[in-house]
Amino acid sequence: MRDPIHRATSGGSGEASVKSAALPDDELERIEELAACRLLDTESEAAFDDLAELASVLCDTPMALVSLVDRERQWFKARVGVDLRETPRRQSFCAHAILSPADIFVVPDAGEDIRFHDNPMVTGEPNVRFYAGVPLKGPGGHALGTLCVLDTKPRSLTQMQRRQLKQLAAQLELQLQLREMLWQKELLLHENQYYQRKLEQANRKLEEQSLTDALTGLRNRRDFDRRVTEEIERSRRHDTPLSVAMIDVDNFKRFNDQYGHLAGDAILRRIGRLLQQNSRSGDYLCRNGGDEFVAILPET
Repeated sequence: MRDPIHRATSGGSGEASVKSAALPDDELERIEELAACRLLDTESEAAFDDLAELASVLCDTPMALVSLVDRERQWFKARVGVDLRETPRRQSFCAHAILSPADIFVVPDAGEDIRFHDNPMVTGEPNVRFYAGVPLKGPGGHALGTLCVLDTKPRSLTQMQRRQLKQLAAQLELQLQLREMLWQKELLLHENQYYQRKLEQANRKLEEQSLTDALTGLRNRRDFDRRVTEEIERSRRHDTPLSVAMIDVDNFKRFNDQYGHLAGDAILRRIGRLLQQNSRSGDYLCRNGGDEFVAILPET
C-alpha cells in the first residue's frame, strides 16, 4: 500500500495546507462498489440513523457519522451533532480510516496530530479534536466509508466502547449486504419480467405464424376452421346472413407445369393481394391450400 499520508494544498484559495490521505490501491474497484450500493445522495433511513445515534450514546460523544468516501468528497448517510451533509475528501478523517490496517482508526487529539492539526474540520466548525472510526466494508470487501464518533475535546475510548463501536459497524455492514441482496433480487425480478415479456411476444409471433399462410400472408386452413365456427355462431346469435365463398384458380396446375413453381407462387401472391384489395374490413380471407382460397363474408 502507498504511504497513507501526503501533503495537498488548496491551490491558492488562502486555506491552510491539508495533509490528505493517499488513494487506496483498490480505489477504482472501491468506487465502483460504492456506486453499486446506491447510497450516495439518498434520503435519511432509520436503519442508519439509529445506529449512528446509538454509537454517539455508547461512546459518549456529541457527534457520530455514517460516512461514505466518494471520489472527491465524503458524504454522510447518517449524522448526529453535525449540520454538514458532506465535506471535501481531502479534509476527511475517514479517508485515512479506510487506509488503516487496524480494525479501528483513532485520533486522540487532532490538534496535536501532524495529519490533522491544520484541517478546517479541526481549526473551525465542528472543531473536531477526537476521532474514532471503524471502516465499513461492502459486500465485495472494499472499505466504502466508516462509522465514526467525534468529540470537541481530546479523549480516548474504553475497550468496551471500542468493541461496541465495532459491533455497530458490523450491523451497518449487514445493512449494506442486505441492500445488495434486495437489489439483486429486484434486478432478477426485472430480468425475469423482461424475459417473460419476450417469451410471450415470441409465443404470440409463433401463434400468429402458425395461423398465417407464409406465401400469401392470408390466414391458413388451421385458422379458418376456428374462424368459420365463430362466424356461424355469431350469425345464428344475431340472426344475420353469412356467406362463404370458395375460390380456386382455373388451370393453375397447367400454368405451374409450364412456367415453374416460382411463377406459380408469384401468381398466388398476386391473387392474395387482389382479394385483400377488394374485400371489406370485416371480411375474412384464407388460403385453403394449393390454388384454393376462402372468403367468409359476414352479414352478406
